[in-house]
Amino acid sequence: MNIPWQDLDPDTLTNIIEHFVLREGTDYGERELSLAAKVDRVRKQLQSGEAVIVYSELHETIDIKSKRQLGQS
Repeated sequence: MNIPWQDLDPDTLTNIIEHFVLREGTDYGERELSLAAKVDRVRKQLQSGEAVIVYSELHETIDIKSKRQLGQS
């Protein structure tokens, strides 16, 4: 189930994004970005619709997925 980021309290949204960024350990290219820069990048992806927040009822977890990962365009 997708959760609209707009429906979340701003602090909750930030916490979800920070948890995602810290858990993923994503490679951001040649230079390392600060946590704030990574959070900002993910927030912009959510705002543009490139990424969505997904809740799994089965696993009772929240994740952030790109539309590409979900097979959506």
